[in-house]
Amino acid sequence: MGDGSGLSVMLIIVITIFPDFFAGPLSLSIPARAVAAGAVQYRIVDLRDFTHDRHRTVDDSPYGGGPGMVMKPEPFFEAVDALTPRGPIVLLSPRGRRFSQDDARRYAKEPELTILCGHYKDVDQRVADHLATEVVSIGDFVLSGGEPAALAIIDATVRLLPGAIGDLDSATGDSFYDRGLSAPSYTRPPTYRGFAVPDVLLSGDHARIDKWRLDQGKRLTDAMEDDSPSKR
Repeated sequence: MGDGSGLSVMLIIVITIFPDFFAGPLSLSIPARAVAAGAVQYRIVDLRDFTHDRHRTVDDSPYGGGPGMVMKPEPFFEAVDALTPRGPIVLLSPRGRRFSQDDARRYAKEPELTILCGHYKDVDQRVADHLATEVVSIGDFVLSGGEPAALAIIDATVRLLPGAIGDLDSATGDSFYDRGLSAPSYTRPPTYRGFAVPDVLLSGDHARIDKWRLDQGKRLTDAMEDDSPSKR
């Protein structure tokens, strides 16, 4: 979509049963700065608006029995039908593949991104199989709902949009921007409580500094990979 100036404005749609969850975080820091720069708009949609009973019911007991409640497919399908989104439709689920910086870069190039937030025990599998274009997780842990994960994905994505960060070089130097960790950072004072900044960073020799940062990033990346659960 456009803003009348010829610039492309990304639209991020979040479908959730807790729309108020997003009011504070999206009005602060980089997510808010991206709006002010005309790079993004947010549309937070209440899933309960797409129910048809007086209790605005979005969940039901699981077929086959068992504990917990499962979110019904109808409200999700009807919400997407009404919104006719363009671009990825992402269901947040522990079953999804792991979200990465590559995903953030890919989403940032899309005109729209729609995020479906689950809650309760699970979401009816037909939402994953026949509505979402991808199923994503932010890690091997359980949250109360998809809302915190949605905020993480939004933040990682919008900070890559033009105008969201004043210094674009800051983003390109982030960890995982080039699939590896960045080197440790230091600032003034050069010594604090007896702990000194590495001499190389005070040397003024930019070639040595670049090599140090490259070596440190590689060392940290290798250590992280060696400590991954698959290698324990």
